[in-house]
Amino acid sequence: MKIVIAFALLAIVMALALAGRAMLQDGRDGQPKTNRMVKALALRVGLSIALFLFILLSYKLGWIHPTGVPLK
Repeated sequence: MKIVIAFALLAIVMALALAGRAMLQDGRDGQPKTNRMVKALALRVGLSIALFLFILLSYKLGWIHPTGVPLK
């Protein structure tokens, strides 16, 4: 379970890096701007929502359990 969540977080960060790279490179040297940044950010949002839904589903199916925070 931890590996799946770590992989999803890594994919989210990579999509954010792709969006940043597209933002810095598009429109340079007189080239027309593309929509690569929009697609990368949309991918990041989709991955984030999918990860959130996967965590909720995992909790409902009993794959993960809350540990709780001990109060002093």
